[in-house]
Amino acid sequence: MINNGGELRTRIVPGTDAMGTALKAAAIAVAALAVMGGIAIGITFAVLSTQTTAPAPPELLPLDWWKHCVLYQIYPRSFKDSDGDGIGDLKGIISELEHFVDAGVDAIWMSPIFESPMVDFGYDISNFYKIHYEYGTMEDFEELLKKAHELGIKVLLDFVPNHASTESEYFINSEKKVPGYEDYFVWADSPGPDPNNASVMRPPSNWVSQFGGSAWEWSEARQQFYLHQFAIEQADFNFRNPVVRQEMFNIMEFWLDKGADGFRVDALPYLIEADPADHNGSYPDDPLSGIIHFEPHQLGYTIPLYTKDLIELYDIVYEWREFVDKYLEDHPGDTRVLFSEGYANVTMTMLYYGNEEGAVGAHFPFNFDFITDLSAKSNARDFVYIILRWLTYMPHGGVPNWVFGNHDNNRMPTRFRHNMVDGLNSLNMLLPGVAVTYQGEEIGMRDGYVSWEDTVDVEACNRGDEDTYHLYSRDPARTPYHWNNGTNAGFSTGEKTWLPVADDFKEINLAKQKEDTRSHYKVYQALTALRKEKTLAYGEYDIRALSDRTLYLVRSLPTHNTYVLLFNVADTADTVRLDRVPHLKLPATIYVSSVHSNRLAGATIDGEQVTLQAGEALVLKSDPV
Repeated sequence: MINNGGELRTRIVPGTDAMGTALKAAAIAVAALAVMGGIAIGITFAVLSTQTTAPAPPELLPLDWWKHCVLYQIYPRSFKDSDGDGIGDLKGIISELEHFVDAGVDAIWMSPIFESPMVDFGYDISNFYKIHYEYGTMEDFEELLKKAHELGIKVLLDFVPNHASTESEYFINSEKKVPGYEDYFVWADSPGPDPNNASVMRPPSNWVSQFGGSAWEWSEARQQFYLHQFAIEQADFNFRNPVVRQEMFNIMEFWLDKGADGFRVDALPYLIEADPADHNGSYPDDPLSGIIHFEPHQLGYTIPLYTKDLIELYDIVYEWREFVDKYLEDHPGDTRVLFSEGYANVTMTMLYYGNEEGAVGAHFPFNFDFITDLSAKSNARDFVYIILRWLTYMPHGGVPNWVFGNHDNNRMPTRFRHNMVDGLNSLNMLLPGVAVTYQGEEIGMRDGYVSWEDTVDVEACNRGDEDTYHLYSRDPARTPYHWNNGTNAGFSTGEKTWLPVADDFKEINLAKQKEDTRSHYKVYQALTALRKEKTLAYGEYDIRALSDRTLYLVRSLPTHNTYVLLFNVADTADTVRLDRVPHLKLPATIYVSSVHSNRLAGATIDGEQVTLQAGEALVLKSDPV
C-alpha cells in the first residue's frame, strides 16, 4: 500500500478455512484485473474472517510535521508594511500571523530577510547574520519566531549559499587577498586583452549569466575576473574551498540556534562549476546551443554544460542534510528541514532527495513542474502525465510536493486561466505530500501591471529594454498583497509602495473574500481543513484523465471516506461518465466546488454522468472503500 511519505500499515488476519482460502483467491483475481484495467496505484486486501464484516481500520503511525504540511511562501517586501515606508517588513508579518491560522497554513518560509544592498531584493546578501534594516531588527525576527511558534506555525528561512553580495566582507576581503579569503570566490586570470580593444580584458570562458551578459566580471583591484552566475553584484562562492563549506554550516547553525525550523535553499544547480584542473588549467567554454537568434551575451546562446547541475554539487547537499540531522540529535525537538530549489530535469532533480548509494539529501526538492511544464494550453492528459512523472521518479520513501507559483514566475491565474484557480488549489491540496502556496494564491491574485518606469527587477533591467522588459520581469508576481479595498489594498499607509499595487485589488482582496458567500479564499479554507482528514494524510491516490478536458484524482483509505476531485482544465464544457472513477460510490456529496460552479457544497451527485463547465472543479465525498 502506498504511504505517500507517511507510514501506513494494514493488519491482515489470514482466513482459517476453505472459505478464507476462496476469499484470498478472489482478492488476488480482483487485484490482477485492476492492474490490467488501468493505473493501479496500490491495492491491499485484508481478509479478516470467513464472515462478511466491516474491514478493520488501518493502523496509522504519526506523520512528521513537514510530510503533509501546507507551506506558504511569504515575499516579505510585498506582504505587509507596518511603518508606512511602502516596503513590507517583519512587524507587518507579525501583525498578520493569525491569517495563516485562519487559512489553515502549517509553515511559512520567507524570501531573504538578511542584510543586502537589494540589487536582487535580498538574494544578494552582504551579511548572512543580520536582518536587513528595511525589514526590521533581530528583535523583530525573534518576536516573529516566538509568536509564530505559539500559534503552531513553523518558520523557515531562505538560505542563499551560491553567492554573496560584492559588498559583503567576504568579497571585500577576497578581492584584497586577505589571508584566509583569497579563494572564497571563483577567481580566474584573463587569457589576454580583447584583440579588438586592447583596453578590455577577455573573460576566462564564454559562460553567460542567468541575468544576461558575461558570467565573468573584471576586478581592477585584484587584476582577475570573478564569476557571477547571476547579477554582477552577486559573486559566486568557491565551494571547492573547505573554508567556504564550513562557513555555510556556521550560517545555518546560527539561525537554527535562533529557533528557525529549517531552510529553503536557493539556486543549488549553480553551486559548482567545472574544475580547471580537469581542463588543462582553464575554464572550458560551454558548447553553443546553435539557436541563431541568440547573441553571445544572451542566455540561451550556450548550453550550460560546465556551469549547471554538476554532479559534485549533490555531495554538498548531502553534507548539509547530515549537518541538520546531527543538529537535531544534539538539539532535540521537531525536525529541522531543508527544502531545495533547483530548476533541472527530473533525473537531476531527484538526486536532491539522495542517491542510489544511500546518501540522503534535502527533505524534498521543490517540484516546479506545474510552472515549467504546464500552462493554460495543457490538457487533462498533460496534467496527469506531469503529476505521475514526479511520483514515478521519486525515490522510495520520498515525500512529494506541489508548487504552483513563486516570486520568480508569473502568478498561477495568469499562467493558467482565472476560472482554474479553485481547481488548481484543489489539486494542490488533494495530491499526496506537501502543498505549497505562494503569497496571494489563496485569494487568486493575478500578475499586477508594472510599467518600464516602475520596473526594479534586475533581470528585467539587464536582459530587456522598454519594449522587451515584460518578457523577463518578475515584478508582476511580486506586487503587494491585497488585504482589503482601502488605500494601497491595505498593504501600506504610505504615499508610494515599492511596486505599484495591482489595479484589480478592489475586486480581489482578502477582506472581500471573507465576506462573500463564495470566494477563492473560502474554497482554500475548506481544502486546508479537508487535509486534516486521514484519507488525505495517509490514503492511496489514483489519478487519470477521463478525457482531454477532465481528470479525476481519487484519495481512498479503508474505513475512511473517499474523496474525489473532478477538474475540467479546458476552456469548454465536458461531460464525463462517473462509473469510470474508481472507488467513487454514488450517491456522493459535494464537499466543495469552484466559485463559478452552479453546484453548491452539500448537494448530491447521483447520476451516471456529470457535465463540468470550463475550469469547474468538484471535490466529492463518498463512502469508504
